[in-house]
Amino acid sequence: MKQNTNIGIVELIDRTLNKGVILNADLIVTVADVPLLAANLRLALASVETMLKYGVMNDWLTAVSLNKEENKPMKIIEAY
Repeated sequence: MKQNTNIGIVELIDRTLNKGVILNADLIVTVADVPLLAANLRLALASVETMLKYGVMNDWLTAVSLNKEENKPMKIIEAY
């Protein structure tokens, strides 16, 4: 039997949002074998529901809830 392995873009997006994708990258910039700059990069791509399920957004939610006064909408003052 031949299986259909074609996946449409909508199904790919649906799977990505439901399961999630996490990419980790380490970047080191060197000149003449001397490391000058290092970066640790992380990218999490998933739906909010999936991130909450796996605890990815816990730090973000804690930071937002602690700073309720700072997270209020700013008042716009128009000056003419």
